Amino acid sequence: MVRISIASGKGGTGKTMVATNLAAVAADALLVDLDVEEPDCYLFFDGKELSREVVSRKVPFVHKGKCTVCGNCAKVCEFHAIVSLPRDILVFDELCHGCGACSRFCPEGAIEERDHPMGEIISLGANGLRGLTYGRLRVGEASVATLIKRVKRQLPKDGLTIIDCPPGTACPAVESMRDSDLCVLVTEPTPFGFHDLKLALAVTKKLRLPHVVLLNKTGLPGPDVRRFCEENRLQIVGEIPLQREIAGAHSEGRLLVRAPDMKRRFESMLERILEEAEKA
Repeated sequence: MVRISIASGKGGTGKTMVATNLAAVAADALLVDLDVEEPDCYLFFDGKELSREVVSRKVPFVHKGKCTVCGNCAKVCEFHAIVSLPRDILVFDELCHGCGACSRFCPEGAIEERDHPMGEIISLGANGLRGLTYGRLRVGEASVATLIKRVKRQLPKDGLTIIDCPPGTACPAVESMRDSDLCVLVTEPTPFGFHDLKLALAVTKKLRLPHVVLLNKTGLPGPDVRRFCEENRLQIVGEIPLQREIAGAHSEGRLLVRAPDMKRRFESMLERILEEAEKA
């Protein structure tokens, strides 16, 4: 089993473009979109839906007839999802993390944990892939990392898996990168791209996660990211030039590897990525 995560310190660096095209040139890859707030990998592939599973989390329901408004539930809630008023208990489902402390420490047994739908896990049979799986969070839900964990729990233990992570370095991105054999950090030669690459590197080091760098939009005037990588012994596994044709194809939902030169470029990058994953 080889699990490759494609991440970036900021949005807009081309992370999804890299993930989809690497998966397209791989012999038999499973593509997983963990950007559950706005999944879009499926837009680049024709496929048939194989399964759709509703994912729920536990939230407290207070039986008013049993509740004595002692306030224990509010005291033990680390996420302030429960508020104890003089004559009532208020529950804010969107803040609940489903830890179960409130029901455990309720002396009257007045709190019941009920299922609250938070999103879906969707699997497709996509042309050119072993499969495509992605999570979709319900609008208004805040427990992004919880859904990401549920999606990862269903991933197979064999073959090549390529994960499109959420942008940034917050909890969703960290959870998506975790347990990968190698993390590919996609960056660009802009001040923001350079700054956020350093943040992403700090995350991979904290997770003790092997990592490499892929430069996108090369040709832009800006920080010398290539020199930074050389000075810090960061392996650069490939470069993608700044070209209007590339931006246009991706924005229209077309895979870049349909063009022979781009196919060779991504095949070369995938080969180097797998070599680095094997070394790790």
